[in-house]
Amino acid sequence: MYNSIFSFHKKPSLTLVGAGPGDPELITLKALKALKAADIVLHDALVSKEILDFIPAVTPVISVGKRAGMHSHTQEEINALIVESAFLYGHVVRLKGGDPFVFGRATEEIECATRYGIPTQVVPGISSALSVPAAVSIPLTSRGVSESFWVVTGTTMTGALSADVALAAQSTATVIILMGLKKLGAIMDLFQVYGKAETPVAVIQNGTLPTQKHVVGTVSSIVDLVKEEDLGSPGIIIAGDVVKFADVGKAMLATSAKMD
Repeated sequence: MYNSIFSFHKKPSLTLVGAGPGDPELITLKALKALKAADIVLHDALVSKEILDFIPAVTPVISVGKRAGMHSHTQEEINALIVESAFLYGHVVRLKGGDPFVFGRATEEIECATRYGIPTQVVPGISSALSVPAAVSIPLTSRGVSESFWVVTGTTMTGALSADVALAAQSTATVIILMGLKKLGAIMDLFQVYGKAETPVAVIQNGTLPTQKHVVGTVSSIVDLVKEEDLGSPGIIIAGDVVKFADVGKAMLATSAKMD
């Protein structure tokens, strides 16, 4: 279809690039090289302005961001725009927050591009699932405390709570839940069903950014704490004994700043 419509002088290609968790210093060198080599950049909503500033001023940039309840483009529209841009411009960089292969729907975009003969490559990014806990000194594993970790989504493609959350709640592993703050109460209810009422929990908003805030509590108390501190998306939930290592001083500092 697109081959017959567009003429182009540059070979179409697609690079999916992970922008990391938000801090511009956590983007990789390979990602920066891809941005400089792009003929057009399509970026997600969670990519910070500081990272967008790495894109050359002459390069066209289009926001195709999706957030809960505020979808500027459907996934199908994004797929079509990738193909159209590849044949119009050449090298498309699809810039995604975190890592493209961690709840990033990268495979759908690759499959679409491949159907039109567009070669693709992936530049991994630092996932928020790994880096945001580290930003408040929470290790995902620690000898004698946690031997493994689960990374799950709080919301499935239908908008329902993922069944994997219940499975994770039954394990002894650290559980990292992305895109789950709107279902925090339901998630904590599941943990309580499995006898985890006193399990430590942290919620971190805007992880790695200057506006980062977090609270630390337990399964039974975290919902009220999050309401008191008015934390919201984007944020992640970490449940497990490793949360006891969290830098509570940073949480107290954030609380103090809010009171001021």
